[in-house]
Amino acid sequence: MDVETAVAEAFREEWGQVVATLIRITGDWDLAEECAQEAFALALRTWPRDGVPKRPGAWLTTAARHRATDRLRRETAGAAKLREAALMHVREEPESDDSGVTDDRLRLIFTCCHPALATEAQVALALRTLAGLSTAEIARAFLVPEATMSQRLVRVKRKIRHAGIPYRVPPAHLLPERTAAVLGVLYLTFNEGYSASAGPDLQRPDLAAEAVRLARVLARLMPDEPEVLGLLALLLVQHARRATRAGSDGELVPLEEQDRTRWDAGEIAEGTRILETALRRRQPGPYQIQAAIAACHATAATPADTDWAQIAGLYGELRKHVPSAVVELNRAVAIGMADGPLAGLALLDELTMDGYHLLPATRADFLRRLGRDAEAADWYAKARDLAPTDAERAYLTRRISETVSVPGGPVRRSGEPRPPEESP
Repeated sequence: MDVETAVAEAFREEWGQVVATLIRITGDWDLAEECAQEAFALALRTWPRDGVPKRPGAWLTTAARHRATDRLRRETAGAAKLREAALMHVREEPESDDSGVTDDRLRLIFTCCHPALATEAQVALALRTLAGLSTAEIARAFLVPEATMSQRLVRVKRKIRHAGIPYRVPPAHLLPERTAAVLGVLYLTFNEGYSASAGPDLQRPDLAAEAVRLARVLARLMPDEPEVLGLLALLLVQHARRATRAGSDGELVPLEEQDRTRWDAGEIAEGTRILETALRRRQPGPYQIQAAIAACHATAATPADTDWAQIAGLYGELRKHVPSAVVELNRAVAIGMADGPLAGLALLDELTMDGYHLLPATRADFLRRLGRDAEAADWYAKARDLAPTDAERAYLTRRISETVSVPGGPVRRSGEPRPPEESP
């Protein structure tokens, strides 16, 4: 492994831990991020000469801490001197607070999710500090200009500093007020790492695995919270399919075409058990319902064995908790699979999702199953023109080619069309 690859791998695996540790020690978010960046830059300069250390994370944390100490020594304010003293006597492991949790990254999430902060700011800050996403990447995720997102991040960090929001997991009686936001951050972090829509070169499997790990920690912290268990179950069942969601060329592999023998049976079984524990509490929520949908797909021996009627019913329940057009689109897919393409098309006619490529893609799949090839090709082309990534455009281009090139009718595969949002 060359040094640049080693540094890139260390960034993916260690960024969140390095930044979280520096924030705990200094209480300064900007200083923590800047010193972490300097530590990685130093690695690029010195590892070619000295070799990649056995514990890159520890090396990077030490380097970042030294950079922070140097900066604080150049300042004259009393607060800076106190932070410098803290850095000089830092413990390798954080002390436990009232929650008993010593994981810096989980503390970071709870800090980001303080109720004094707006929900969008919570998620953006967590993605920036925990996942190491650039401001431009976060801006794209929120569909806002990069300058706008940069200003938001500056404001939320300033608010944390001025309001004295503590860097810790809150005591048990305050956990419920932050639970929804924390679950949302873990959910989005997992998605960022798991998404195959960006292609294999841009996937962040480390983020997906980190989200699963933190969800486990949270489940141990809140074992009686059904939605916490529901999220963990959902992530495990989805994570079980990670190796099959994209081909070697980066093209999307829809659920019904994935090699089920390569799915992680252990993760599916564990997720299913955790989901059953959550459902026994009879407090259904969106993560439990999504986990149940994922389990329906994951436990079907073949695409033809999928219980689409049950999935349609579950989407009907999900829309009570998450009334969104995307949920309605998924429900239309399930009903179309259970009751036939015409039933699905009728539901699609009721949806308006301007600019959302999966709506015309779903319509195209239904039309293809009905043998209406020319119409299907047109709708696939519309979807391709709207698709946001090369991987999705390649997938839709293949669908167009298959639809128009087969004499006498479309290519049909068992289980089509694929759910437009099969992953969380």
